[in-house]
Amino acid sequence: MTTIRLPAVAHGHSLRERFVLGLLRVLGGGRRPPDVVRTLLYRRDFWGDPFNDLLQTVMRGPSVWSVGERELFAAFVSNLNRCRF
Repeated sequence: MTTIRLPAVAHGHSLRERFVLGLLRVLGGGRRPPDVVRTLLYRRDFWGDPFNDLLQTVMRGPSVWSVGERELFAAFVSNLNRCRF
């Protein structure tokens, strides 16, 4: 599988965001934080915060499906898309 990263998302974070990513790396035993975390931290006001709000509504808001069922659906779709998380 080929991974394509935009240089700005890979390296364009503010000092505060770089600190958070560094802390996550330390807490993760030296592993790089997942790309989804890096993406959500990049331009939080434009992408990260609105997406997190939507995701919270979809995954935890009112639904005929339980939270566990929604998590299972998300994991299944991620697997189909060959996502590593």
